[in-house]
Amino acid sequence: MKLAATVILVTLVTLVSGCLSSREFVSVEEKFNKGERASGFHQVRRGDTLFSIAWRYGLDYRELASANSISSPYVIYPGQKIDISYPPSQVRQGVVASVEKPSKVPSVKESASKPNTQKSHNAPVLPPSNAETDWKWPTNGRLIGYFSAKKPVSKGIDIAGSLGESVLAAAAGSVVYAGTGLRGYGNLVIIRHNEKFLSAYAHASRIVVRENESVKAGQKIAEIGSTGTDKVKLHFEIRENGKPVDPLKFLPKTGGGSG
Repeated sequence: MKLAATVILVTLVTLVSGCLSSREFVSVEEKFNKGERASGFHQVRRGDTLFSIAWRYGLDYRELASANSISSPYVIYPGQKIDISYPPSQVRQGVVASVEKPSKVPSVKESASKPNTQKSHNAPVLPPSNAETDWKWPTNGRLIGYFSAKKPVSKGIDIAGSLGESVLAAAAGSVVYAGTGLRGYGNLVIIRHNEKFLSAYAHASRIVVRENESVKAGQKIAEIGSTGTDKVKLHFEIRENGKPVDPLKFLPKTGGGSG
């Protein structure tokens, strides 16, 4: 009897350990987007922009627009189904070429139940994709979390700070998302710098810029907080052609994130 009980106990411990280890390295995007990723479509919610959807699934916004025949100014509307399962070979280069010019990017906050194809005459002007981006630290503070492509995955860096401390744009660009629609990020700002690079600033206590607003490098865009997390900090990401890259490879060696 003792032997049988021991075998049962070991089996239970093994099963529980296996379940815990399988959940240990689940990223925010994998945790919250598994259902829609499996279905192959994202159903647009109020507050979404094409850029926030591309960010959510780790896609290049230009390819996402092309695969769904969405041209500038990238208008989407609540209830619309966006194909997120397309293979790269299906991206039509002609459509990508048609969205190369930066323009105002309305979100579903501005859209009614039908797409509005009227373009803005005050579109922010962004550098071309081959222009060198002059990156700056988004805040001064101790580096407490590093980028990692391996498990446990971290798609950016974490910088410690005080509640209400300023968050600055890491480079000049245009705000393409400002809201709380991406779970796990809290109050989030995404800035488009050129055709290749976007950056994100998460967990803000307050956002002080609006979508489609042009910002300068070093301009205040938000304040450090703890929304969507359990610690006051700034989570900062850079994405190149839709893919997360290590911000430390782009940021200056001095000027922030010390320690």
